[in-house]
Amino acid sequence: MPLEFIGLIGPQEASESQAPRGPQVDLPFIKAFAQAQEYGGFDKALLAVNTSAPDSLILATYVAALTERIGLLVAHRPGFQAPTFAARQFATLDQLSGGRASINVITGGDSGDLQRDGDFLDKDARYARTDEYLQVLRNTWTQTEPFDHHGAHYQVEDNLTLVKPVGHLPIYFSGASPAAVEVAAKHADVYMMWGEPLEQVRERIAQVRKAAARYGREKHIRFSLSLRPILGATEEQAWHRAERILEDAKQRIGIRQGNRREKNFGKSNIGSQRLVELAGQRKVHDTRLWTEIAALGGGAGNSTSLVGTAEQVAQAALAYYELGVSTFLFRGFDQLRDAVEYGQELIPRIRQLVAQRDGVGGQKRA
Repeated sequence: MPLEFIGLIGPQEASESQAPRGPQVDLPFIKAFAQAQEYGGFDKALLAVNTSAPDSLILATYVAALTERIGLLVAHRPGFQAPTFAARQFATLDQLSGGRASINVITGGDSGDLQRDGDFLDKDARYARTDEYLQVLRNTWTQTEPFDHHGAHYQVEDNLTLVKPVGHLPIYFSGASPAAVEVAAKHADVYMMWGEPLEQVRERIAQVRKAAARYGREKHIRFSLSLRPILGATEEQAWHRAERILEDAKQRIGIRQGNRREKNFGKSNIGSQRLVELAGQRKVHDTRLWTEIAALGGGAGNSTSLVGTAEQVAQAALAYYELGVSTFLFRGFDQLRDAVEYGQELIPRIRQLVAQRDGVGGQKRA
């Protein structure tokens, strides 16, 4: 399987353990962060979506102008605009960036984030809308004759969009509920998971592949895992750093407790609930999958870590690769510092281990 590494490009340097630095849209930081990941060997970078944050698609156009190679994985919530309009936006970004655009479809949300933008549909209705949205999106990108669409959520007549993506524009899809898995099975090029223990990841991959088989897509869909690696020169140093990050995060979250938006973490989507349950079982799974930040933040987002030396974390990543994970989304708690370290120490080791395992030319050894 071809390996892919995804980073993160945000508008401001901040994390659970790191107080925000600079303005809300920090142009020098965005430039440094994007170029560091491009230089470090990341294939793509995620531009996330949140109602309190700058717009991900507009940020992506800025990053496209600052970089030459790195892909732009733009998080996008269906239902807030017409799918034909979004299709033109993404096709235009793909043309401007020379074929570097991809879309991360986010149907769910945490802590009432959807409601802050006026979306009060229940989960099943949201995923039904997403299913239809992606059908129209694909038609807008691919049809060379005017098309109509008459569905429960969208009505389109005589649409022919002349701007098309450079090639196939990949769809990355997130969501752990049965409704999410069903939509992913029909539409996703890459199904994205948060960092869970090996056995749970094995089960999820089997579940999604079984669903995709109903649409003849079991060999098409690929799998991504999101993790927060914490590296040290020794294993002891790595765990010491993890504890320091936890203490800093406790102080940061304590400061934010008065904000009502922090009170429902982990309660509004199944993925977050799963992380909270795992964290409640034990602090460390599979030797080095660390869950204490997930516990502290209610399982909000990508919040589990692999802790150890670069070699140890690379070996842990290889174990996920052997289950079928070929894309890794890595972001750190010290964002810029960690991105540089991943590029120097971690990504090359994982690539080397996978090459050794698969043999010359990508053929798996017997």
